[in-house]
Amino acid sequence: MKKSLFILGLVLVFMSQIQAKVLDVSYKVSFGMFGEMGISDAHLEIKGDTYTIEIKMKATGMAKALSKNRKERHISKGHIVNGMFVTDTYKVIKRYGKKYIEKIYCIDHKKKRVTKDNTKKNQDKVTEKKHTVLDFYSENDLLTLYFNLPKMITDRSKATTYEFSAVGAERQGGKVKVRIPKESELKEYKKTLGEGDYWYMTAIIYQKIFASNKGELMLAVGKDGITQKAVLKDLMMFGDLVAERIK
Repeated sequence: MKKSLFILGLVLVFMSQIQAKVLDVSYKVSFGMFGEMGISDAHLEIKGDTYTIEIKMKATGMAKALSKNRKERHISKGHIVNGMFVTDTYKVIKRYGKKYIEKIYCIDHKKKRVTKDNTKKNQDKVTEKKHTVLDFYSENDLLTLYFNLPKMITDRSKATTYEFSAVGAERQGGKVKVRIPKESELKEYKKTLGEGDYWYMTAIIYQKIFASNKGELMLAVGKDGITQKAVLKDLMMFGDLVAERIK
């Protein structure tokens, strides 16, 4: 339950116009009978042909105690080519209780190779250091993929499932699936996410934390390219995991 908050935070922010130099968006995350579980803040900054994307997530309320005050930061830095974000480094930092986990990915675009350095600490003492080379290459990490997605899917009226690769998605073979719903399914999307000038879609995430081993995250993306609401239905029989934009 506590991990689902942070997986959800990765797929909240979509942006179709990257002319903006700075973008800040925040979401409140709630979970069925438990109420508010966390806050997710996303920040995008563009300088010339380089970018920085950062997402901060922190548990609140009951989740704060259950997760030992869990906090996460995901930081992507890279360059912009033909209006698309191309990642050079992707860093993930997790803190909870006395534990600290840091993952640093470096993407070599010339060699088409991705390296990963993983460091674990307990009470500020290093307990594990590991260097690996991923068995796949991608120009996207989990953050750039979702910022680039509106440009990668040009026909949003066609019901189909897309598969993309992303650094940071090793547990699912480096693959992330995105499904555009059929017209007959739109009634359910509107009931769950609300009606408006939205682009509806589902991001499919494979993780052990979900009861079915597959989580289908429904999203309503506004015409400004930013997700307004996201819902993960019937999670582990406790209800829906819901993220709503608050600014």
